[in-house]
Amino acid sequence: MAAAGVDALVLRPSPDFRFLGGSGGAFLVVTPEVCEETGEPDLLVPAGARRVGVDPEMRVRELFGLSLEAELVPAAAVLARLRLRKEPDEVAAVARAARAAGEVLARARELAWFGATERAMAWRLAGMLLESGCEEVVSVVVAAGEHTARPAHRPGDRVINPGDALHVSLCGRWDGYCAEVARVYAVAEPPDDFEAMYSVVLAAHAAARRAVRPGVAASEVAAAAREVIDGSGYGRFAAPHAGRGVGLSHQEGPWLRAGDDTLLEAGMTLCVEPAIYVPELFGARVADVVACVPDGAAPLDAGAEAGAWTCSDAGVPAGAGTLWVLDR
Repeated sequence: MAAAGVDALVLRPSPDFRFLGGSGGAFLVVTPEVCEETGEPDLLVPAGARRVGVDPEMRVRELFGLSLEAELVPAAAVLARLRLRKEPDEVAAVARAARAAGEVLARARELAWFGATERAMAWRLAGMLLESGCEEVVSVVVAAGEHTARPAHRPGDRVINPGDALHVSLCGRWDGYCAEVARVYAVAEPPDDFEAMYSVVLAAHAAARRAVRPGVAASEVAAAAREVIDGSGYGRFAAPHAGRGVGLSHQEGPWLRAGDDTLLEAGMTLCVEPAIYVPELFGARVADVVACVPDGAAPLDAGAEAGAWTCSDAGVPAGAGTLWVLDR
């Protein structure tokens, strides 16, 4: 706080709130003298405070309710860096959320997909994730056919038919920590040229994971994935990033993209997710959660532990080179 020139932090229930030990109060106030939950934060902020860091999730009415004459700045200036590196218990929580999502996606291959809508299957998968023990479903994506080419697609009434590409991703929360796993399927048979594009995504995924190790910049990991995609001719269809950090939030630093020169450290947990989106045709995104450890990237989700993403000598994940085909 002193280095950032911040005299106090005022946080509402949020990832930052939980990170500093908040459990249920209306606000958490942190100063050099106190760290306390309260319903009246103004009373705990020092009278002479000139800069106060406020929670990025603070609501407008909460901001206007602060009777402070100090300059209000984002609390991320103090906390974002602290949250990058996880303690062992935090990594364990991320791993449990990742395993739950991976296990549900493995079981998803046994479901009846033909004739169902994206929304119906999304609801079913969300229920399965809750049944696994996750305390919250953060997001579920089911995208069929041309919808797989939409990075921000939300499940709708589109019917899933034979010949469709299918993108499915799950993100759940376990003990407060998030993890997302995404898989790609084909319904009955893949569309023309889909397998070739999918193999490029797998190779980019493997390249990014090989690049993860302490001391490597986040942008270098992104560059490793991008080099594979650019070399395939799909460069103009590549997603702008190859992954991001996960933890108390499902999207946090570091970002595996050009321009983020954050050096990776042991204890960081990352969702590696290179993707290709060909407009109006199809797309593919493969997402797995790994922990940065001294000798590289340790897989945290069930699919990775089962060997599905173990890299072969050719650099393509063994067991994933053949597209999963849903037969019902």
